Amino acid sequence: MPAHGPASQSPPTPPPPTTTPPPPHAHVPQGPAAPPPPGPTAPHAPVSQGPVAHPQGPAVPQTPGQPHAPAPQHHVGPHHAPMPPTPDTTGHVQLPPGGPVTVPSAPPAQGAADATSTTLAVLLIGPAGAGKTSVARYWADQRRVPTAHISLDDVREWVRSGFANPQSGWNDNSEAQYRLARRTCGFAARNFLANGISCILDDAVFPDRPVVGLGGWQRHVGPGLLPVVLLPGLDVVLERNAERSGNRRLTDEEVARIHGRMAGWYGSGLPIIDNSQLDVPATARVLDDVLARSIASPPQW
Repeated sequence: MPAHGPASQSPPTPPPPTTTPPPPHAHVPQGPAAPPPPGPTAPHAPVSQGPVAHPQGPAVPQTPGQPHAPAPQHHVGPHHAPMPPTPDTTGHVQLPPGGPVTVPSAPPAQGAADATSTTLAVLLIGPAGAGKTSVARYWADQRRVPTAHISLDDVREWVRSGFANPQSGWNDNSEAQYRLARRTCGFAARNFLANGISCILDDAVFPDRPVVGLGGWQRHVGPGLLPVVLLPGLDVVLERNAERSGNRRLTDEEVARIHGRMAGWYGSGLPIIDNSQLDVPATARVLDDVLARSIASPPQW
């Protein structure tokens, strides 16, 4: 018979332990808890089950009790500070920006200004065969200050394929290339002058076409441009034109027509040099005298 007594009774079953329900949104790990990361943990942050790529940029705090918002996406690029804009330079020399050429001022001392040592912008006007390119090049070579020679015909002939030769007829295409070349010459002159280099430009400007002629030059270079007309006799122009070749040589009829239109500069107020009996050096000396008077009293044009 089994013994009946206190020793034979089964021990009472202990009550289940009292547990506190997890707070809302808490993540209950399904295994051994991972060690907490160093530092304070953001509220309601889930415990990672593996390596997590941390987003670049500041963390966005979450409000307790609110659903987790997705982390903002950031474009991750090279960590370089933005480079400041660099000044316009060539080598180690900073270039001042080109601007409209102002009217040169006469020196405070009495007497004529010295045109050979003053920074100037000169426009030498003349018909084909007047010798303006030869005079302009010689004048630039002989000055005591840095001086550049800019020939409109040279710049126009930078266009090789598709060059609109005016000898084939003056049309919209040839006029467009002329305007483009003149604007290019104006930009070059302004940049040279902004850096202390004088300029002499040459062009066959007609007095009866101020918009594409003298007015265009003043607009592209500036009010300080000093125009001078070189106008020898027709016989001299015809003789010099006969010595030319290629695109620079015109028919006698065209030379005579251009020379006749250039006569309209008489009475315009611009200085005119008749170099029919002058060689290139002598013409350059007369040009210096004319420019000295233009500096003291700029022509109205």
